[in-house]
Amino acid sequence: MDEPFRSFWMGGIEGADHINSQQVPLDMTAACGHRQHLDEDFRQLAAWGIRSVRESVGWRLSECNGHMDLRGAIDIARAARAHGIQVLWTLMHYGTPDDVSLLDEHFPDRFARFAARAAIELGEWTEGPPVYTPVNEISFLSWAVSETRMLHPYGPATAQGDAMAGSTMADGFAVKRRLVRAVLQGIDAIRSVDSRARFLHVEPVVHVVPPADQPELQSLADQVSSYQWQAWDMIAGRLEPDLGGSPDALDLIGVNHYHNGQWEVVTEKRLHWHLADPRRRALSHLLSDVWRRYRRPIILSETSHIGEGRAAWIDEVAREVQQALDGGVPVHGICLYPIFDRPDWERADHWHHSGLWDHCPMALQARQWPRRLDLSYASTLGRWQARLTGSSRTPNRTGTWIP
Repeated sequence: MDEPFRSFWMGGIEGADHINSQQVPLDMTAACGHRQHLDEDFRQLAAWGIRSVRESVGWRLSECNGHMDLRGAIDIARAARAHGIQVLWTLMHYGTPDDVSLLDEHFPDRFARFAARAAIELGEWTEGPPVYTPVNEISFLSWAVSETRMLHPYGPATAQGDAMAGSTMADGFAVKRRLVRAVLQGIDAIRSVDSRARFLHVEPVVHVVPPADQPELQSLADQVSSYQWQAWDMIAGRLEPDLGGSPDALDLIGVNHYHNGQWEVVTEKRLHWHLADPRRRALSHLLSDVWRRYRRPIILSETSHIGEGRAAWIDEVAREVQQALDGGVPVHGICLYPIFDRPDWERADHWHHSGLWDHCPMALQARQWPRRLDLSYASTLGRWQARLTGSSRTPNRTGTWIP
């Protein structure tokens, strides 16, 4: 089968579109300035040899009262194609239309309808097989709506046994099953209108350990850690087979890896990367775990750090991916996510400083491209682009592949 990705080094645009805990509707693609600067953004990405980019359609942004309007996504597709960039589309990035609930048994049917329409309209802008992530981070989303108040109107019960005003209690595993059923129906719907389609299923990988003074909690830590496999296992038909999963549905695997993805069970204390906690599990080992379990092509679909740690983080990530490749793990790409800095979901005035480019308000005020390259991150990335392409084909000087 042909290589599904145009470049090994990829960029990711923050695209969450849910309603946050303060009941503010988000459009993160616009909040980071990408929607307003498509041509300039893609021009810069192409100059850096980044020819595959993760973008979000935004279901909540694209459907209202059953009416679908995909012009925003088509604008992205048009601009990307003008610069020779492949878009890897996420159809649902947490948000849903106002009349759709994650707790509704009809949710999968509504999603499949949207997925088919998106595939029809976006497929026309795709050269080669289109790649879709039906639902971004099923595991994270099902946890967030059942254990936190990140996404309105969902949240856990309070001590009084009632949810916060206007919020809706959710069972995390039931939500996960429903999201997987939506993914599977979405795959069928997309394949019915475009047989070329490929599917990238993106989930975080984690590592959980017992507290240092409670080694007897190892089995509980292992159990919690095993939850990371549930979504992929259901899609593949290994778990909850009544949902309709199958091996061919688990097409491509996206692994999300951040500094806070390893912690102690019960205490939930993080195994700090910046303090070099010796209990941390190396990324190369995490990738090997995924490969041994599923034997499917893998990309590192999200990874980044904040502030001054950005360069050191990507240096370690690249070394670990190189080690995984040397060990026979087929890693087909590394996606820098976000490639452009992003504001916080809860505080629009707080920027994370996690991109290859930072947001630059002074440039924006001068009506210029509102990005400033982080030189340390850029220098480290440039060195690794010259060394690591993940392919036996010959890379050119920017790290893209020459067929």
